[in-house]
Amino acid sequence: MYDNVCKFLAESFTSDFATWLLNEPIALTQLSPSELSLEPIRADALILLQSDEIILHLEFQTRPKADIPFRMSDYRLRGYRKFPQKKMRQVVIYLQPSDSELVYQTEFVLENSWHRFDIIRLWEQPTEVFFNYPGLLPFATLSQTDDQTRTLQ
Repeated sequence: MYDNVCKFLAESFTSDFATWLLNEPIALTQLSPSELSLEPIRADALILLQSDEIILHLEFQTRPKADIPFRMSDYRLRGYRKFPQKKMRQVVIYLQPSDSELVYQTEFVLENSWHRFDIIRLWEQPTEVFFNYPGLLPFATLSQTDDQTRTLQ
């Protein structure tokens, strides 16, 4: 359920997501995951948006998964291979509260390799942030609100 809604929102309201996550209302277009593929990519709610300068890689997760850091590193390398001139901002957005340490993991480390990405835990985000952009409104009920029903209203 969450996957389809998050994908729809990110693809339909790219400017809202860009403003929220990149701090600038740049126009983004969808980038097909297959464009970065050497082999099939299987992801829950993977969204790749791009402008001339940047790729915004979003992963929406309802539950933490141990392979997220590796996947983020893998996508960054795939993005660099295809678009070496573009920056990439990678954000994992956790939708549901979790006590797992995995929702705090922001890097992948392997011997001499190190990759860092951003994490947003919606339940820790101020509700007001989501009121500023129509495309982000559905996330307000998952934010730091004390009353989900009232926030929804």
